Amino acid sequence: MIDLHDVSMHYALGAARIEVLRSVDLHIPRGQSIAITGPSGSGKTSLLLLLAGLERPAAGAVAFDGTRLDQLDADALADLRRDHVGIIFQSFHLISSLSALDNVALPLQIAGRRDALERATQQLERMGLADRMHHHPVQLSGGEQQRVAIARAVAHGPKVLLADEPTGNLDDTTAGGIRELLFELNAQSGATLVLVTHDPDFAARCDRVLGLHEGRLRELKPASIAAVRDAIPA
Repeated sequence: MIDLHDVSMHYALGAARIEVLRSVDLHIPRGQSIAITGPSGSGKTSLLLLLAGLERPAAGAVAFDGTRLDQLDADALADLRRDHVGIIFQSFHLISSLSALDNVALPLQIAGRRDALERATQQLERMGLADRMHHHPVQLSGGEQQRVAIARAVAHGPKVLLADEPTGNLDDTTAGGIRELLFELNAQSGATLVLVTHDPDFAARCDRVLGLHEGRLRELKPASIAAVRDAIPA
C-alpha cells in the first residue's frame, strides 16, 4: 500500500542542518493501523506529510499503491489526495463562515461530486451530528468540531487515513470517543490508518507502533500499554 525506501529528509536552520529522517525504510499494508510516536520535534508530522505527498524527501522514494510520488507533478499529487487520502489535523481547520454540513461537502463539491451534500449528510449522521450539521464551528464543542473534521476526511472514501495528534486538543473523555471512532472507521472501511500520537494508550491500540527518534524509525513490540509508555521517548 505505502512504501518508503531509503528515505532521508532534512531542514536548514541557519548554518545548521537538522536531520529529520535518516535512511528510513517502511512498508504499510492495506488496512493496517499504525501509530508513529516520538518526542516533540522528532519529525513525526514531517513523516506524515511525506506520506501525503505534501513534502518531498531529500533522498529515497515514497510509493503509494506502486506509484512513486516523486514522479507525480503537483496536480497529480492533489488528485491522489483528493481521491485516496484523508487527513485529520490536531487543529480542526474548519471554515468558520460555513456550517458543519458545508465544511464536509465543500471538498466533494470542488471534486465535482453531484452527491456532495448527500454524502456529507450521511457522514455527519454517522458521526452522531445529525442535529448539529447546520451549526457553525463556533457553535460546536471541540469534540464536535473534530468529528466534523473526521467526517470531511472520510466522506470521499479514502484508502488511507492520516491523523496528526487527532486527540491532542481534546479532554480525556472526548478523546476516548474520537479514538473509538477512528478504529471503527479503520475496521469498517478497511482504510489504512496512520496516526501520530504521544498517547501510549492510543498507540497500543494499533496493529503496529513505530518510534521515531533522531531520524531513525524503529518498530516497537510492546506487550502492554505500560510497555508502550516505557518505549515512547519522553
